[in-house]
Amino acid sequence: MGLGWYFVFVIVGGVVGGLSLDSWLGTKPAFTLVGLFGGLFLAFWGGYFMLMEAIGRGRGNKDS
Repeated sequence: MGLGWYFVFVIVGGVVGGLSLDSWLGTKPAFTLVGLFGGLFLAFWGGYFMLMEAIGRGRGNKDS
């Protein structure tokens, strides 16, 4: 999966999960915001590691 699709799936997944929790518990917009910020955090966290792996692989590093 590419980096852009990873960002989309994680952020949209967080928002959709938050929306469904909000509709189930009647707490709008609490869990939507938690899902949004959680998705943003996970997207940048995972994106950072995906980028570091790609950069390391591109330079020919053999570190395991």
